[in-house]
Amino acid sequence: MDVSEPLLVDASAEITNGVGRENGSAEAAAANIGGDSASISAVLLLSIVVLGCGSFANGCAGGFSSPAEDGIMEELGLSTAEYSVFGSIYSIGGMLGALISGKICDLIGRKRGAWLLDLGRLSTGVGFGLFTFVNPIYTAEIAPKNIRGAFVSLSPLLITGGASLMFLIGNLVYWRYLAVIAIVPCAFQLIGSFFVPESPRWLAKVGRENEVETTLKRLRGKNVDISQEAAEIRYFVEDLQQLSESSFLDLFQHKYARSLIVGVGLMLLAQLGGFTGISYYASSVFEASGLSSSIGTTSIAIIQIPFALIGVLLMDKVGRRPLLLVTAACAFLGSFLAGLAFLLQDFGLGKESTVILVLSGILVYYASYSLGLSGIPGVIMSEIFPMNIKGSAGSLLIFVYWTSCWIVSYSFNFLFDWSRAGVFFIFASICGSIVIFSMKMVPETKKRTLEEIQASMIS
Repeated sequence: MDVSEPLLVDASAEITNGVGRENGSAEAAAANIGGDSASISAVLLLSIVVLGCGSFANGCAGGFSSPAEDGIMEELGLSTAEYSVFGSIYSIGGMLGALISGKICDLIGRKRGAWLLDLGRLSTGVGFGLFTFVNPIYTAEIAPKNIRGAFVSLSPLLITGGASLMFLIGNLVYWRYLAVIAIVPCAFQLIGSFFVPESPRWLAKVGRENEVETTLKRLRGKNVDISQEAAEIRYFVEDLQQLSESSFLDLFQHKYARSLIVGVGLMLLAQLGGFTGISYYASSVFEASGLSSSIGTTSIAIIQIPFALIGVLLMDKVGRRPLLLVTAACAFLGSFLAGLAFLLQDFGLGKESTVILVLSGILVYYASYSLGLSGIPGVIMSEIFPMNIKGSAGSLLIFVYWTSCWIVSYSFNFLFDWSRAGVFFIFASICGSIVIFSMKMVPETKKRTLEEIQASMIS
């Protein structure tokens, strides 16, 4: 999958939709939650590093299947259909994790070898399905407000870095060793999780108020005055408790129709555009074009990280909507070039042109997704839903995300066998539809308050 985080929930901003207080609104409280100080304590830094290990491991898990494909299929004697199950079952795990993520966050022979392989990848997917929900919320709640955005933005960069590492190392080592390497960031996260503090807001929410200031002191540093921030967190929780609980079905009220259409539409189209399938089976794509898979995957690994970094820098400067339009259009171009290359191959024309067009098309496609198409839908989703339905909306959208990842990752090999050109033309048409959908439905959210955005979305 892309394996960037699909729903960047800015939990500290959600209160701007809450009930106002007599002495200063909840909006004012939220504006200060996270503190004004840019001080980064050792505990805060450790917490971000541990979360970063999770994002990096997520990228490693997603990037593993492409370089490992030939070795696994040969050694275990798997057919294309069986390897498609292995590649896509990661997304099924993500779907299962997405379904329970909200509650968890609130409460707390050769064939036999293939089955064990599938079980391991399924459980990995479940774990990262949960992590997809928890990571941005926890990050937003523990970071000071003036550096919160930078910390949240680290996640897609690290996911891209993990996938790139798998592509690079996968060309050099045996696939079993590659799996062991992917375990390393998971181990760091597991060990580190015993040393990071709980979210101060969650502590206040569950009535453990005596621990709030102690935890804030650990996160902000001993010499930082956290009394105002602790008071604001308590105000936040009091206001939150005044709001009535919304059920899942409340999502489908007419007034939320546009938000739901935009949310589901972007999550669905961005993944059906083919990123997961191409990522999981990139080696096969390059080999089919006549290009060495090691050259192709190494090129992908090199291009992803700088474009992901540029995307983070441009997000608040050019705006979400323009960046989404440009990257979707470029993804269309990349898919179309790859499809055209395989079409020429089908007619026996220009072998050298096929290789050049496939490599160029795939690199343009990856650059586009890294630049914005992978992350922007999640950013927009965190801004268009009111707080009272954001939890339910988040679970639904993450489930849609993982479901569409599974559809693409499972069907890709079958579609590729059916028509190498056809599958890329399908992806091109979907990426093109993102441009049209964004022009008609998606609002620009840059430099607008949550109230302004959500008021404009209510029909």
